[in-house]
Amino acid sequence: MHPERARSTTESLKHITVPYGSDEAFLRLIVPRVRAALADGRRVLAITDRAKLDLLTDALGSDAAGVDRREAASWYAHPPRALAAGHEYVRGRRTLVIGEPVWAGRSEREVREWIRYESVVNAAFGDVPATMLCLYDVRVVPPAVLEYGPLTHPFELGEGGENPSEGFVPPHELVLNGDRAPLPGPSGTTRSADFTARELKRLRQTVGDYARAAGMDRNLIASLVLSVSEIAANSVEHGAGHGTITMWVNGRELVCEITEPGGALDDPLPGYIPPEPESPRGYGLWISRQLCDLVELRAGNGMLRVRLHMGLGGGALGG
Repeated sequence: MHPERARSTTESLKHITVPYGSDEAFLRLIVPRVRAALADGRRVLAITDRAKLDLLTDALGSDAAGVDRREAASWYAHPPRALAAGHEYVRGRRTLVIGEPVWAGRSEREVREWIRYESVVNAAFGDVPATMLCLYDVRVVPPAVLEYGPLTHPFELGEGGENPSEGFVPPHELVLNGDRAPLPGPSGTTRSADFTARELKRLRQTVGDYARAAGMDRNLIASLVLSVSEIAANSVEHGAGHGTITMWVNGRELVCEITEPGGALDDPLPGYIPPEPESPRGYGLWISRQLCDLVELRAGNGMLRVRLHMGLGGGALGG
């Protein structure tokens, strides 16, 4: 869950958006890049739907044996886990990754987090020797998503070649719709509890009992309890030393909000970047993002609020 950082003194990430409008265009743009990467001794990973994987395999002929294939529906099920999986794959290797996230059927919240994923890739993989070609099928990708392609990728590949993206925004500067809006108030009946260092064990029991009473799948309860425990422990150790948790059920998900007085956000991408192995900090939010369906943070009015979402019977973000 905590991949080591890969470092290269001669090469770093190249993150390229690849819009295309036909299967033929897909092959024209991708096949030469794959052949060149294989000839250069790179490891190649292709992540898209089965139909395009088959097209690529047929077009490559014998070279297809050098390509690792993954189906997008399983690889792109949960944004932070996809970041972790990608980091694990490219670690210490010169790699070409061809990826095509699934956009159809996503909620507005899910789309926002996948756009953020595309942006965070630039920071999470910035020092690894990898080229990432991110496919956008203009026939099916929502127009609002297409607009963000040049903003989240430093380069664009088209029929005329590869060019810098004029509108690229560094990940720590990207602001998506809703990022700065106040979090909505709790829905329905809430359960609250204060905690200090001495109450952390009791807090874990309280969260577990609440999740069971809410009908959460028992296989998910431990993940929720661990996530809450990590955030609460951070509040105790690195924050004010105490805080409050408020829990409620919203539809088919359970929400836990940990509030801490005097908190602040000093990390522009909190919990998105794998912490350094020797780092004493940074694991709490990383772990929580891996385990929960969604983690939201807001700082203001002297309070830091960390809101954890987890589906009662499955991941709201496909996890």
